[in-house]
Amino acid sequence: MFMAAATIRLGPLLLFVLWTTVTVVLPGSGEGGWQLSGLGTAVAVPEERCTVERQAHLTYSEFMQHYAFVKPVILQGLTDNSRFRALCSRENLLASFGDNVVRLSTANTYSYRKVDLPFQEYVEQLLHPQDPTSLGNDTLYFFGDNNFTEWAPLFQHYSPPPFRLLGTTPAYSFGIAGAGSGVPFHWHGPGFSEVIYGRKVLYFPDRWWHATLNLDTSVFISTFLG
Repeated sequence: MFMAAATIRLGPLLLFVLWTTVTVVLPGSGEGGWQLSGLGTAVAVPEERCTVERQAHLTYSEFMQHYAFVKPVILQGLTDNSRFRALCSRENLLASFGDNVVRLSTANTYSYRKVDLPFQEYVEQLLHPQDPTSLGNDTLYFFGDNNFTEWAPLFQHYSPPPFRLLGTTPAYSFGIAGAGSGVPFHWHGPGFSEVIYGRKVLYFPDRWWHATLNLDTSVFISTFLG
């Protein structure tokens, strides 16, 4: 798994953009059945050079000294979420949570619009590639607004990143998004964004400007340190 990224310096702000290459994987492959959700043909986007450092086997001391308050970093090998990943396959999630009502949010920065509907209806009818020219107000996808009681049988198998910042408490946000969805430039507190089916593992510092764009169907969970 990998992520491509670029940074753009505009005056006093450092803006961080995320994107990935796009692939379509046949059923039964390593992508949990998600990559054919609404994708009829394979799509390829040229890979961009990643400017974000990658670190495997990073110690907590090194994380705090070089990244926690300074810059993003792609972290590898911190946890083993293979069991959680298997449970997050399209087939397993529909079997376990298809009848659960989920709350969708618009893909703009403030997510004003909310729509409630059964998870199965979202996956089968709305989880398809979005028009890249459409506005964030017109794009609905499932992220945050999780009912942790209903989804507890799944979330209990997730191993969060082990690194913490003093005085913060983790808050989790689980989601599934179609290709072409995302959130425009914004910032918030520090945290981790881990794609279960997708290509990044990433830490972002406090108030780091960033935008996200899902070029594949992605299953992800973010850990916000508030």
